[in-house]
Amino acid sequence: MNSLDLPGSPAETRVVVAMSGGVDSSVVAALLKREGYDVVGVTLQLYDHGAATGRKGACCAGADIRDARRAAETIGIPHYVLDYEERFRRAVIDRFAESYVAGETPIPCVDCNRTVKFRDLLGTALDLGAHALATGHYVASHPGPDGRRVLVRAADPGRDQSYFLYATTPEQLAMLRFPLGDMPKAETRRLAREFGLPVADKPDSQDICFVPQGRYADVLEKLRPEAAREGEIVHLDGRVLGRHRGVAHFTVGQRRGLGVAGGEPLYVVRLDAARGRVVVGPREALATRFVRLRDVNWLGDLPLGEIGPEGLPVAAKVRSTRPARPAVLRSLADGIGVELLDPEEGVSPGQACVFYEDDGLRARVLGGGTIMRPEAGTVAAAA
Repeated sequence: MNSLDLPGSPAETRVVVAMSGGVDSSVVAALLKREGYDVVGVTLQLYDHGAATGRKGACCAGADIRDARRAAETIGIPHYVLDYEERFRRAVIDRFAESYVAGETPIPCVDCNRTVKFRDLLGTALDLGAHALATGHYVASHPGPDGRRVLVRAADPGRDQSYFLYATTPEQLAMLRFPLGDMPKAETRRLAREFGLPVADKPDSQDICFVPQGRYADVLEKLRPEAAREGEIVHLDGRVLGRHRGVAHFTVGQRRGLGVAGGEPLYVVRLDAARGRVVVGPREALATRFVRLRDVNWLGDLPLGEIGPEGLPVAAKVRSTRPARPAVLRSLADGIGVELLDPEEGVSPGQACVFYEDDGLRARVLGGGTIMRPEAGTVAAAA
């Protein structure tokens, strides 16, 4: 066996590395090349939005493709650029816009990982005769008790990306490898300098790659003009407090920039996209005890249908920036839900709820889904 848990010697093992032009994926390619693997670098051109291609923190366009090419030349591996713009537009950008117009707060990185990268690129890797597809994500995987690979949180808690990778399927995990999962970011930077990579000091990517200057509303209004439809800002008690210039400018839990006057602090409680309304209320109205999910991906050993009436204790994460907290996974007559043992604030439709075996540093990822509807009541009220 070799370091990637694949049969055969490294020299006989072809690995495609998804190279975004950043330091992480470049170090992965260099590490595997040093270990003797037959490494092929592949970079996806995902979009070409003018200013976005040159700004700091972007990826998969313009200068980043050139950086990936320079890194591959330094490492001494073949490098290919694949035009996935149309696929990316359909699977990620269009879905992002539709979700926002519907009053949700989507996570396009999840859609990108589960479609363009781990479905389409994985197929391309197989066409190239690869035994594995390696990425620079900070997450880890290893063989489980039954031989199937399991997904676990990264060793560096500040870099862990498991929240964005919950939708990875067991079939994809069998071929995916994440060499940085056991490594702190500082060590990645050190290795980049040791390898002499031209991207050693390149800043990490920030925000959403295809949104120039991080201005969501500009992109949304261009893709979906109806996102700029004006409407009312309404208090939970029914009072009309003002008007807004599009629900896409708001997200659940938002306090600043509401544009309404009043004595009490107000927060966005929900977005009524069908009626073009932004509903606001006091902070306590944000408390959520139960979330219903759609598009659930399950990575656990016990089939979801065999979860009993008592539910399955898990640790649930409802925002990428929040810790995983005690919860109970419930199998309902009409789908899957998660009961949060401690109320969470600002839970928004469109975000992900990811469940882990526990809240430990290297906890196993059991799966997750897209939040359809957060509810204030418990499972008894939701059933």
